[in-house]
Parts: sequence; structure tokens; C-alpha cells
Amino acid sequence: MKPHFHKVPIKSQNSFSIRHERESSFGTVWHYHPELELHYLIKGNGVRFIGDNISNFSDGELILLGENLPHTWRVEGGMGSSAVEVIIIHFLPDCLGGDLLNLPEAYLIPKLYEKAKKGLVITGEARERIIALMRSTVNAQNLDRLIALLSILKILAETSETETITSAHAFYKSNDSETLRLNKVYAYTLSNYKNPISLQDVAAIANLGVTSFCRYFKLMTKKTYNDFLVEIRVSHACRFLIEDSLTIEVICFECGFNNISNFYRHFKKVTDMTPLEYKKKYLFKVLPEGKKPYEMSRA
Repeated sequence: MKPHFHKVPIKSQNSFSIRHERESSFGTVWHYHPELELHYLIKGNGVRFIGDNISNFSDGELILLGENLPHTWRVEGGMGSSAVEVIIIHFLPDCLGGDLLNLPEAYLIPKLYEKAKKGLVITGEARERIIALMRSTVNAQNLDRLIALLSILKILAETSETETITSAHAFYKSNDSETLRLNKVYAYTLSNYKNPISLQDVAAIANLGVTSFCRYFKLMTKKTYNDFLVEIRVSHACRFLIEDSLTIEVICFECGFNNISNFYRHFKKVTDMTPLEYKKKYLFKVLPEGKKPYEMSRA
């Protein structure tokens, strides 16, 4: 879908931005920006949309997003000052000077920036080291800020402890009316996925006829609305399965599926596993540090 251009606020006296935030505006708009984004989620959970990928997120996730990669986060339980806490670094590729990227010693950094265009989840020891640096950088001044960013880039460029998020990187420009329309569809779906949603309902939210809406949504997202809705429902089902507080039958109806066979069919299509196989695979094993067991398969 077409994202909204976002102007990242970077003070004129700084070469990059780092913010420690606890605010209700987190994840409200599907957007892109020319800055890379290093995103450490201290507290919060919900559903994230990055490029063509839909996945759950939870405490401790560390993600690097490349230039102009569309993204948004939707917090479970609604927005609020206590719902989420993050540290975010935004920086342009040449924020430390264009010549740096051309130095032979820095050859890994342009390669990192290219990989980041598909989004990267950072795991393992690299994740722990970067988180510590991000925390110390929040209050750093002058050269200490630059040294910290270089140290973070060094770890990111050299580590193999990353997982790609999207299947392809794509960038689309949009106008304000398209952004508003698609964000209304997102918000409505995430608020009502537990209930029956007809194409008539969601088309009305978009102020379009059903046929026009189906054509429009497929053009913007490269998937049908029904596929999008199923991914949202399965994403939440995965979280319930990992939490292991409800039976599979209860999860089925809690996530908006109207019968068990329908739930099993869609779950298998999205995750390549049955709900029971998924639960056994992730509930009774220790996951690698930073690994999210409820990530959806890509479109």
C-alpha cells in the first residue's frame, strides 16, 4: 500500500536523531522516510507492518529499517503513554559524511545499508551489545554521540545475527487522501478482526464501492483484503498459541474465524503448520535470543 512521507525531526546541531519515547503517537501512520531507523522496543506488543510483512511484535525486539522502507506499528490494547516504550535512532546514510562510505575500511557499511532495505531483525549477542550502546547514546554529547553510532554500525555491519523481514523492498509515493483512506482501513481491521467483517463494511470505511475497493486494495497492497484480514487473524492466533492460556478451539473464534476447519486451513496456508504443530514447535523449546515465533510468512 502507498505509505505517507514522514519528516523525521533532527535538530540542526545534530547529525542524527536518537529519542527515548513513551508516547501515544507510536505507530499511528503507515509511512516512510529517507533515514535508516534503528528501533529498540523496550515495552509493548501488537502487530507491525513492514513492507510486505505482517508480524507480531513484543518486548525486546531490535529492528533496523533501511531507507524509504514503509512501516508502522499498531499497539495491542490501544494507544496510551504506558502502552509502549522505545529508543529510536534515525540517521541518513551519509550523516557521518559521504566520504566515509567510500573509504576502503568502511566497505561493509554500504553493504549493510543495502541489506537494511528489506528490514533486519537483530538477534543474539549483537542485539545485546547494540541495546547497551543505544541506551548510553541517549544522553551522549558531541564526539561521544558519533563514536557510539560508529560502534553500532560496526556491530551491525559485521554480525551475521540478523533475519530479513520483507521479501522485497518497494517504495511508493502517496498523497494525503490515499494515506488517510488506507490508515482508516488498517485501524478498522485491527479494531474489528475478532468480528465478522464484510467487504461492504470495509469498502464503506474507504468510501468506495465494493468492486472499486477490491481493485484499489489489491493495487495498493499486492494482496486481496481477505488475504490481509486472514494474516491479521492468524498473527493474533500465533500469539495466543504461544501464551498457551486458551484452547485451540477458543483461539479460533477469539481471532475471528467462524469454524475450526476454516481456521486450520488458513493457519496452515499462512504458517505452513497446523496450530498444534506450531504450538508444539515453539511452546516446548527454548528460542534463540530475539527470535519471534509468531512472525507471519511473507506475501
